[in-house]
Amino acid sequence: MKFFGGRKFTDKDKIDWLRLARTETIGPITFHRLIAKYKTATNALDALPHFARAKPIYIPSIDEATAEIEKTIKANGKIIAAYEDVYPLSLAAIEDAPPVITAFGNTDFLNRQSVGIVGSRNASLNGRKFAFKLAQDLGHENYVVASGLARGIDTAAHEGSLQSGTIAVLAGGADVVYPKENQKIYDEICDLGIVISECAHGTQPIAQHFPKRNRIITGLSLGTIIVEANPKSGSLISARTAAEQGRDVFAVPGFPMDPRSAGTNALIRDGAILVRGIEDVLEHLNSFAASRITNQKQQFLGLDEEGEVFDFEDKNIKYEIMSLLSTSPTAVDEIIRACQLRSSLVQGCLLEMELSGEVQRLPGNRVSLIKAA
Repeated sequence: MKFFGGRKFTDKDKIDWLRLARTETIGPITFHRLIAKYKTATNALDALPHFARAKPIYIPSIDEATAEIEKTIKANGKIIAAYEDVYPLSLAAIEDAPPVITAFGNTDFLNRQSVGIVGSRNASLNGRKFAFKLAQDLGHENYVVASGLARGIDTAAHEGSLQSGTIAVLAGGADVVYPKENQKIYDEICDLGIVISECAHGTQPIAQHFPKRNRIITGLSLGTIIVEANPKSGSLISARTAAEQGRDVFAVPGFPMDPRSAGTNALIRDGAILVRGIEDVLEHLNSFAASRITNQKQQFLGLDEEGEVFDFEDKNIKYEIMSLLSTSPTAVDEIIRACQLRSSLVQGCLLEMELSGEVQRLPGNRVSLIKAA
């Protein structure tokens, strides 16, 4: 990634990077925190046993990581580590950037300016036509279109941008077509565009993967356009994620009595940019928006300089921290203030709790319980 300076990475570095990325319970934020502290994935892997004494964690072997790389290459794909130049700069700018992505297709599209188009799976004919035309028009303006290969709006967006450049971001492995009915457009995107995923080869898409997939779509994009969304649509999660990432949120208005437009109409009411056509989008995709992402530096929060390892034998400290947590996100700074403990001690405890599967790291230096204690 761009923040690693001029250091040269070897094949062994990439294998260890992949091993750390695939290690059980280590999410993207903690991955980058470990790299920030230990400088290399190899050093971080060596340090993990000190943080995982409460519960052993599964770390893929060198052979397993090598096999994943070789299997991907054999299928004409690539595993792209976040330190490689081909890794998309716009995606690298988000706090929870995936440490690795698997790609099938033309990687040149990853570092062109992109716009996301997402929306209802149960889309109207007019909604699909609008998404197709909008994607086509964006392509004529030299923008790549990113979407999620879902039926409905996503499919229309890919079809409209197939000849000009499209990125399909999958919720399972990059080799797993979902839904199956999109096999044809998947094959066409592999030939003419690019398919990517942060998941390992062969991973089946499950419910919790889709919000993670959505943050990659929005992370790749200068802005994300929502075309039809009911009030409970996952596309509204994409809109919120885009806003949190500092990207533009666009929404296409619809008839007030159509539930498929209730979500997009609400977004416009709450400040999203109204889209009647390509002109409304281009007005906001200006040089300021582009430079905002291009110049953004990855700001990873490293582990405390002291590198203190929490001792799980002191159960009182863990219980005190646990009592402050819930399934709703809590700022780590608030936990430190409430506990009146050293930052290094709280960070060490939270890391061990994450490695044991009790908490998860979230953007904005926040944590939450994975399940209620």
